[in-house]
Amino acid sequence: MAFKRHQINRRVIDDLKSRSTIGMYFYMAVTIGVLSVDGFYKRHFAFSVAFLAAMTFIAIFRISHYYLFDKIEKTSPRLNFIAFFASVFATSLTWGLGFAYFMVQPEELSSKIIMLASTVGLDSGGVVAFIPSWGTSALYTVIMLMPAAIALSYFGVYPALVLLIILFIAYMMMIAFRGNREYWNALENEYLLKQKTEEIQRISRVDVLTGLYNRRYFDEIFNIQWKAAVRNSTPMTIVIADIDHFKRINDTYGHLAGDAYLKKIAELLAGIFKRDTDFIARYGGEEFVFLLDGLDRDAVIALAETVRSETGKMTLFHYDHKIQTTISLGISSCVPQPNDQKDRLFEKADKAMYQAKNSGRNQVVFYYDDNKG
Repeated sequence: MAFKRHQINRRVIDDLKSRSTIGMYFYMAVTIGVLSVDGFYKRHFAFSVAFLAAMTFIAIFRISHYYLFDKIEKTSPRLNFIAFFASVFATSLTWGLGFAYFMVQPEELSSKIIMLASTVGLDSGGVVAFIPSWGTSALYTVIMLMPAAIALSYFGVYPALVLLIILFIAYMMMIAFRGNREYWNALENEYLLKQKTEEIQRISRVDVLTGLYNRRYFDEIFNIQWKAAVRNSTPMTIVIADIDHFKRINDTYGHLAGDAYLKKIAELLAGIFKRDTDFIARYGGEEFVFLLDGLDRDAVIALAETVRSETGKMTLFHYDHKIQTTISLGISSCVPQPNDQKDRLFEKADKAMYQAKNSGRNQVVFYYDDNKG
C-alpha cells in the first residue's frame, strides 16, 4: 500500500491537536496582558469584555475538545473533524479582529506595539503548529493578519505597515510550505521504515519455500498458546506430519520436484486447517506441525485423517512425471497443568508419528500414556 501525502488522517489530526492546543493557554495569558497593559481595557471596556469573553470561550472549547476527542470520535467522527478545524479558524479570526481593532485606534501607541508584537509571536507559533496541514497553516495566518491589513487600508493609516503585514503573510506561507514538506518527508520515512520492519518480521516468521510459518515462529507461538491453555484450562493438541518416502522423490525426480511437492502439500494443509486459531508450520525438511486448540480427540483425528486421505489422492505433475506419495501423522493432546512441560506434548506427538512410520506409514496415530496408538 503506497504512502499517501497530505491526507488528513487520524495521525495528522493527533499531531495538529497536540502541537496547537497547548497554545490556547498562551492565548489567554497574552489576551489578558494586551488588555491590561497601560490600562487599555479601561478606555475600551466593551471591546475588552467581548474580546476576552470570546477568547476564553474558544480556549475552553478547544481544551475540552482535546480531552473529549476520542470519545466524540467513536460516535461522530465527521462532527469531530469539523469542530476541531472550526475552532482553530475561530481562534485566528477572533484574534485577527481584535488585532485590527487595536491597530486602527487613535493614540494607544504602546498598546498597538504590544499587540503587534504579540500577534507576530502567536501567528508564528500557530503557523508552525499547523505545519502538518499546509492549507490550515496558510489559512490560519491569512485569517489572523488580513483583517488588520484591510482595516488599516480602509482608514488610510500606516500604509508601510500594511505592506509589511502582506510580506509577513507571504513569508509565513513559505515557512509553512517548507515545514509541511519536511513533515511529510519525515512521515513517509517513518511509514517506509515501519513497512520494512513489518516485512522483515514477516520474512523471519515464514518459511520461504512453502509460505507457511517456520520452526522459529512455531516455537514462539507454541509457548504463547501453551500459557493460554494453562491459564484457561483448555485442551491443546499438536499434530506432527511427515511425508512418506520424500527422499525417494528427491533422489528420483530431483530437488526441484521435491520443492514443488512441498509447496503443493502446504497448499493442501492450508485448505484443511482454516480456523483463525489453527497454526501450521513447516518444522523442517518434509515435516510439518499443527497447533490446534479447543478440539476434542475425535475432531482432531478426523482432521488428521483428512490430511492423510487428501495427501494420498494428491498428484504432482512434474514435467513428464506423475508424483504421488502418502503421509504419516502423530497426535498428542492434553489439558495442560501449571507444572506440565510443554516439550513433553511435542515429544509425545513425535513418538506417535514415528509409530505411524514404523507401522507401515500412511497412518494416523494418537498418543496415549500407555504408548499404544
